[in-house]
Amino acid sequence: MPHPPETGGEAPPPAVVLDDVRKSYGAVRAVDGISFTIARGEFFGLLGPNGAGKTTLIEIMEGLRQADSGRVTVLGARPWPRDTALLPRLGVQTQSSAFFVRLTAAEHLRTVAALYRADRAAVDRTLGTVGLTEQADVRVEDLSGGQRQRLAIASALVHDPELIFLDEPTAALDPQARRGLWRVLSDLKRAGRTIVYTTHHLDEAEALCDRVAIVAGGRVTALDTPSRLVAQSTSATRLLVPAERLTVAAAAALPGVRHAELDGDVVVLETLDAGPLLAEIAEVAGLQGVRTRTASLEDVYLRLTDQLGDDRATDDRPTDDRPADEPIERSTT
Repeated sequence: MPHPPETGGEAPPPAVVLDDVRKSYGAVRAVDGISFTIARGEFFGLLGPNGAGKTTLIEIMEGLRQADSGRVTVLGARPWPRDTALLPRLGVQTQSSAFFVRLTAAEHLRTVAALYRADRAAVDRTLGTVGLTEQADVRVEDLSGGQRQRLAIASALVHDPELIFLDEPTAALDPQARRGLWRVLSDLKRAGRTIVYTTHHLDEAEALCDRVAIVAGGRVTALDTPSRLVAQSTSATRLLVPAERLTVAAAAALPGVRHAELDGDVVVLETLDAGPLLAEIAEVAGLQGVRTRTASLEDVYLRLTDQLGDDRATDDRPTDDRPADEPIERSTT
């Protein structure tokens, strides 16, 4: 259940405040001066390619790693050194969540709830929240991949945390399971949960997140609402024409075309004014099979991360940006 707004006295502090946070491993700058604030009740997306530094940043927020410098506050407290009073206020779903696979879904969740001293009623309520009520008596090892991901999210929610970290919850799911999990995430958003969310699926970030930060090379390259990022990026529209009906050369010669290229079995035409160009295409090739595509968050993401280049990329996993002998604490849920 969402936490009710606090009344009286001072307003609660933001969910997360990062001020010039830095973390290096030798010559590698995994986090290179990142600053932003996440408001209470915000669904905040943290996006970036593998090795961008986002996992290191998430683990600093969760209190799993210590920043080299800068200020970090989470729910008004410092996450490092490890604050045992702060931990129950956080919910964490990792990419590779651990399960008690011989237990049923309900038994697993009751075990997790007991660790946080959550009441037993919270188990049934949370199973319902993630759509696993009918699978309550199914062993975890017999759940599908999508159902396990729902159980991982339930494990992060069962103690009613104030701030939830979801790390690529829809990764490796088939389209149907992914869409099912989307509904769970949409419900969490409508309930006003404060969520820090990482994903490589740009369409779901565009649909779910109030704001997104795009991280590359340890730095934030863009931070705003998805719609503003798209609007600020470009006003160009792309028209996709079946390649058997229009050559790239003929497309490039049409008035209003900024750029034309072959992409598989379609010719992609970029224009600032789609109406007149569609009329031209109708004359020379007809409009059957022609598709229109406006800019998306994925376009913004690809442009920003491609501009930075591979020379700035870092890796923020143990194969990566931290020495093999550096310890790291891990959450079990």
